[in-house]
Amino acid sequence: MILEKFSMTGRSGIVTGGGSGIGKGIATGLVQAGAEVIISGRNMERLKKTAEELERDGGRVVPVFVDIADRGSIKALVDRAVEEFGKIDFLFNNAGTIHRAPTEDFPMEAWDNVIQINLSGPFYLSQCVAKVMIEKGIKGKVINTASLLAVLGGKTVPAYAASKGGLVQATKAMCNDWGKYGINVNAIGPGWVKTDLTQALRDNPERFNEISARIPLLRWAEPEDLAGAAVFLASAASDYITGQVLFVDGGYLAM
Repeated sequence: MILEKFSMTGRSGIVTGGGSGIGKGIATGLVQAGAEVIISGRNMERLKKTAEELERDGGRVVPVFVDIADRGSIKALVDRAVEEFGKIDFLFNNAGTIHRAPTEDFPMEAWDNVIQINLSGPFYLSQCVAKVMIEKGIKGKVINTASLLAVLGGKTVPAYAASKGGLVQATKAMCNDWGKYGINVNAIGPGWVKTDLTQALRDNPERFNEISARIPLLRWAEPEDLAGAAVFLASAASDYITGQVLFVDGGYLAM
């Protein structure tokens, strides 16, 4: 039956940046669909609180520290996932950061940090997870959190736009190289979501109104609006979909 293909029962994996925002929304959907999930990030207090909250839905949620800018920390995260679950069926590269400054004055140290966290770190984590999947013969799913700004330039966020554009291209490259192992690699492209990263925009009436006027559904997304796409891309329902970006943007790109 088709609904059974959306079930995540018996599947285990990682959601980076899973303590809040989009990551929490994704993890919530996965747990409710039956998955066991490691949620990772740098704020252990927040991760533990989220894990306790999500486990009320009956799933197993393990909070694990990771610094996505540190390769040793990334490798430790993957080792912990194998230790906890014995396998890794899915990975959500969701952790990210942003820095806002006029492009002509954008500090290079901020550029390096954004590229490391949003692009280089997720690529290395994907490598580590793919090696586990290949070794264990798992036909797994790697899902990257892209952005509208992977195809739009945005304003005052050149490093963020570059990192998300690069992540989309990395998604396609990984899709091409890992398809022979049965590993699907896709991306979710969130639109304008109510998270900490967009708080500055929502606090700016002019920019908030400019953005909101272009959304056909006439509202910003809640993190939970990403859960359906996440479960779809992590489940058997999407087994013949790879190398794609699924934009969840309320129709913003159609305007």
